[in-house]
Amino acid sequence: MGIVEVRNKIYWVGAIDWAVRDFHGYITPSGTTYNNYLILDKEVTLVDTVKHDFSDITIKNIKAITDPAGIKNVVINHIENDHVTSIAEIMHLAPKATIYITEKGKKGLDRFYDTSRWDIKVVKSGDTLNIGSRTLLFLETPMLHWPDSMMTYVKEDKVLISQDAFGQHIASAARFDDELIDCESATFLEDSVIDYYANILMPFGQLIKAKVADIQKLGLEIEIIAPDHGIIWRKNPGKVLQMYLDMASSKAQESVAIIYDTMWHSTEIMTIPIMEGIKDEGLQCRVIKLRATPMSAAIKEFWKARGMLVGTPTLNNIMYPSVAEFLTHLRGLRPKNRIAGAFGSYGWGGGAVKEAYEEFKRMGLEIVEPGLQVLYRPSKEDETKCYDFGRDFAKKVKEYHKKF
Repeated sequence: MGIVEVRNKIYWVGAIDWAVRDFHGYITPSGTTYNNYLILDKEVTLVDTVKHDFSDITIKNIKAITDPAGIKNVVINHIENDHVTSIAEIMHLAPKATIYITEKGKKGLDRFYDTSRWDIKVVKSGDTLNIGSRTLLFLETPMLHWPDSMMTYVKEDKVLISQDAFGQHIASAARFDDELIDCESATFLEDSVIDYYANILMPFGQLIKAKVADIQKLGLEIEIIAPDHGIIWRKNPGKVLQMYLDMASSKAQESVAIIYDTMWHSTEIMTIPIMEGIKDEGLQCRVIKLRATPMSAAIKEFWKARGMLVGTPTLNNIMYPSVAEFLTHLRGLRPKNRIAGAFGSYGWGGGAVKEAYEEFKRMGLEIVEPGLQVLYRPSKEDETKCYDFGRDFAKKVKEYHKKF
């Protein structure tokens, strides 16, 4: 796909990755894009590059607009590989360009490249760069989601080039939110935002609230948000800003996600009466089997629900491996304001449910104890216990949800 004008000679010159399905362990069933932006002004300015595999595409797009040798400034908002690894090719074509980057970004770039041959200027929040009829304002956003991260605001055009924030992993011929909604749906776009936030930005809720507050304090008028992945927000940028504030405040549905795995189906059988108990208490419930579901999809479903029940059989006196992997992954995302419980079957020793609760405590989750364990295959009496367990957990979720 060729160049697209975002606004007033600000062009998308990125690449679409239709085929990627694994993004450093995060499953991307809809592919992704690597967005970067060329601004035509007295000083031609490129904001970000793309993943190295797609350097020829971004260079072709740039050449369709201007001679790359005339690029005066290259702004690097983020040094992760999917955004910066075309920099050597860009600087080869634009050897006189000056790179603008944060101090931590410069230190990181030094680890990847011989930067001694490049003109690099370190910037910090509040610094500006006049490129002719436009002024670029730099806003550092450390740990959103790397230490080097920043955003670039084009004052005159009211465009925020937001790096990874506000993005989604979507490969589409549509470049803008209104175009995508016309060919897909608003629900698909919103779900993609939640998926991206849950799997990448969940640990940084407090930082996100603080940075949105900083933007509001600066009085920045934002009419377009242009992230480095996915769809550009031009119809309703305020919507994604509000979604981020809601998610950063741990907003969730009053519902339950049952996330489980099973060895000989005993734990799986338990999920059915547990789900029925939750439903009869008036809450919606999603049931996710881990080995049949990508990890990132399970993380998203956890994030959407206020309550989580983890189902695990006992194997060698500990949790089933896929369940242990899920909880380890979740712990790294530092979830907040969720309530959890556990259940499972065992043969002779038990131990998995106890270990699951230890993980919940390490994460600081609200917990409902005791969990529920069944010896071997659930009996009719056990199924009644499962139903009651689900119903009781749903009551606790409703009580806990009132706090938010």
